[in-house]
Amino acid sequence: MLLIFWIFILAVCLFGLVKSSEYFISSAKHIGLALGIPEFIIGVTLVSVGTSLPELLTSIFAVISKNSEIVIGNVIGSNVTNIFLGLGILPLIIGFFTIEKNVISVDLPILLGSSFIIAITCHDGIFTRYEALFCIGGFLIYMRYASNEHRKHRRKQIEQNIRRPKFKPIHILYLIVSCAFLYFSAQYTIEAIIKLAQIIDIGTEIISASALALGTSLPEIVASIVSARRGSTDIAVGTVLGSNIFNAFAIMGVAGLIGPLIIPERMMGFGIYMLIAASLLYFFITLDRENTKFEGSMLLVFYVLFLVKLFQLF
Repeated sequence: MLLIFWIFILAVCLFGLVKSSEYFISSAKHIGLALGIPEFIIGVTLVSVGTSLPELLTSIFAVISKNSEIVIGNVIGSNVTNIFLGLGILPLIIGFFTIEKNVISVDLPILLGSSFIIAITCHDGIFTRYEALFCIGGFLIYMRYASNEHRKHRRKQIEQNIRRPKFKPIHILYLIVSCAFLYFSAQYTIEAIIKLAQIIDIGTEIISASALALGTSLPEIVASIVSARRGSTDIAVGTVLGSNIFNAFAIMGVAGLIGPLIIPERMMGFGIYMLIAASLLYFFITLDRENTKFEGSMLLVFYVLFLVKLFQLF
């Protein structure tokens, strides 16, 4: 009975994280535009941060509550889930599609680089503040690139002199309320993970790499599917790749600045190997700028194998 209760609490908290992050992003965007902040600045920050907000907040609370092993489980689990499940399901839904050259030449190499950086910085079992600063630097460099790309895509809209929306005080209330829900949802998500780990007698990093990772990856996956169905396959792929880069650089960096992160032995082995394997696999199958249903099916099979092997470790 206690197990069912905490599973329910975890599910409710994950739902609260996802929905409150959506309201937070929407309100922040409206306020920013109303105050005259350039659209490309709002766009690049919200796209990068918005869909990964649940992962970021749960990681921060994990470090604060002295359960830093949850952070690496969440980051690795989310990134593997995004690639195997998120990118695997796209061609099965919309069929064969091609990818822009800049995604192959820039985003994918950065994704690979971020995965290898995580592997290198975590190999000794601890992620220090110096390594966190290095990751923050990598994130700032990526944000610079993303800002330039976003500016190019939005130049036409800016030239069209889009009218600034009228400021509505209600959005301040939405922002405050969504922040409160984000705070409590993240706090009790970590509490639920700890309780479930104690009841089932497994490591908290396993739950964070599976259930938590799947729950917090849903915004990226849903956003990608919506973009793909609208014909914007590059945005669909870019959303997932950008989220993975954000997870590796920003989440590890921010969490690591709060305090050193303990890397469980199982994550140093199986987890990091799967992160590298997922990144390399998607890199090579996308070199021809094409994603097929067969490749999507293969990625989904690897996701199932990842989950099976993850729980076999215990």
